Amino acid sequence: MIKSIWIDNFKSLVDFELDLSEFTCLVGLNGSGKSTVLQAIDFLSQLMDGDVDSWLGQRHWGSADINSKLTRKNNIAFKVVTFLPGLGEVIWSGSVNRKTLRCTEELVSFSAMTLLRVDDGKCSIGKVVDFESLIDGAKTTPERFPIVFEYQGSILSQLKDSQTNVALHKLKSIILEIKSLDLLSPELLRRKTKESKGGLGLGGERLSAFIHEAGSEGKSKLKEELTAVYPQLNQIETRSLRSGWKQLEITEEFGGQLLKSTARHMNDGMLRLMAILSQLEGDNEFLLFDEIENGINPELIEYLVDRLVQSTHQVLVTTHSPMILNFMEDDVAARGVVYLYKTSKGVTQSIKLFDIPSLAKKLAFMGPGEAFVDTDLTCLYQEIEALDIQQ
Repeated sequence: MIKSIWIDNFKSLVDFELDLSEFTCLVGLNGSGKSTVLQAIDFLSQLMDGDVDSWLGQRHWGSADINSKLTRKNNIAFKVVTFLPGLGEVIWSGSVNRKTLRCTEELVSFSAMTLLRVDDGKCSIGKVVDFESLIDGAKTTPERFPIVFEYQGSILSQLKDSQTNVALHKLKSIILEIKSLDLLSPELLRRKTKESKGGLGLGGERLSAFIHEAGSEGKSKLKEELTAVYPQLNQIETRSLRSGWKQLEITEEFGGQLLKSTARHMNDGMLRLMAILSQLEGDNEFLLFDEIENGINPELIEYLVDRLVQSTHQVLVTTHSPMILNFMEDDVAARGVVYLYKTSKGVTQSIKLFDIPSLAKKLAFMGPGEAFVDTDLTCLYQEIEALDIQQ
């Protein structure tokens, strides 16, 4: 699990820190930075993938677009605290040169040990055979070498597993398992595609291929999930067309009559639920969804929230809807609902919503969504600033 992220100089995120739960829900006014946080986490994943240029191209951005206009810094700094099963906290931090899109400085550490260090154009890696040697405090033997090849992002994106160590390999896997669907679009979900490349794509544009590659078992499981809210659903199919294009189709039953539809004619809510549920059944361990309520009928929200909260994946969503909060248990909301706001300088900051005294009192006798609706968000920053002064 990823326990927390800290990032500095990424758009409105300046010295920004976010603690993460198994299920985290970001709330706040429009423009507070909710989508930016998802983009920043996805950016960190792309550093480990090593193809930042393509990621910027997908979003129609240039490298200047991710730099904060609120500081004079050039580099983007970050720190990710992870929890590796069988080991404990492993911290990955670094500094990204915005022009080369490379981590010119990078550090991975466990306890007091340095597992990887990049600085001054050189890299050192501590050789560790297994977790037990780390837990026992065995000293690693760093191998320092000059970096003579070009790359983007983290140096771990280019090194083979045999060149690193067991902890670095696991860390890399966790960061690469971040999957963002922050640009989900009904139009993109309806597209025919040839292959999924292991995911749906930022906008869900590879949904048909993703479901096709899940096979009959995956389609059957998805159909079983969806019939809980769409009882008329009879079958989910995919067809392989000429040149390898995959087409998504459903069959619905009304009054004993079977009606078949392609994705082009499916309703937006069903397509979005298909995308979310399909991804929840995938291999990615950390899933990011923006404005989770979009296109989903209010009567389906409770089902969706239950599936997200109970997922075995770590999940981060954003929402404007108090209904999303109202279908959470109080303890889930207290741990996972995070309020984002901007300071007078335009910098995004975070605080757990129910750590704010006035909201904590309301939660004692109101549901999370009711407490949220009963609060004037435009004035909430004044109470937060008073807390900062007291601390």
